[in-house]
Amino acid sequence: MRLVKSLIYYLITYQYYKLIFGKIGRRSRIFKTLRIESAHNIYIGSKVTIYGFSWIAATPLTNAKECKLIINDGVSIGHFSHIYATSKIEIGPNVLIADKVYISDNLHAYQDISLPVMNQPIKQINTVAIGDGAWLGENVCVIGASIGKGAVIGANSVVTKDIPDYCVAVGSPAKVIKRYNFQLSKWEKVNDD
Repeated sequence: MRLVKSLIYYLITYQYYKLIFGKIGRRSRIFKTLRIESAHNIYIGSKVTIYGFSWIAATPLTNAKECKLIINDGVSIGHFSHIYATSKIEIGPNVLIADKVYISDNLHAYQDISLPVMNQPIKQINTVAIGDGAWLGENVCVIGASIGKGAVIGANSVVTKDIPDYCVAVGSPAKVIKRYNFQLSKWEKVNDD
């Protein structure tokens, strides 16, 4: 009986999501979200899982001509994650995003010290692209930077500059500490030189 109820719930919510999202692919599951903003600008592929209490948005607060959040096939987004596009964020296929990850292509302006930050405009920075098969550890922040294919971002890292393909990056700000050597078929430490 429980399985039947789950299936009915999935079918009803899936039909609802088909109406509100720009696109949602087959066998995608979105658990109880904290918030969804401008769903018509959000494009979700097939077999995507977005776990509970996440906040996803694609709202052109910076007056961008086009605003999109694209989540490609096979992506898994952990609990309490927050992804906010004001221009464009694209998450490639089969990306693994742990719990409490923040991804944004914008910042609050803070330059005018006579105004509280919350009363200043949103500032557009770079679009964000997360490469195929990348892994973002718990509590990672990605702010206006792209992450390469197959890259690994260690827990609690803050990514503000692009990370190349097949690299491991950690820290705040995130720094590459390993690269995959295709000739030797192994991960190698990066020298600090």
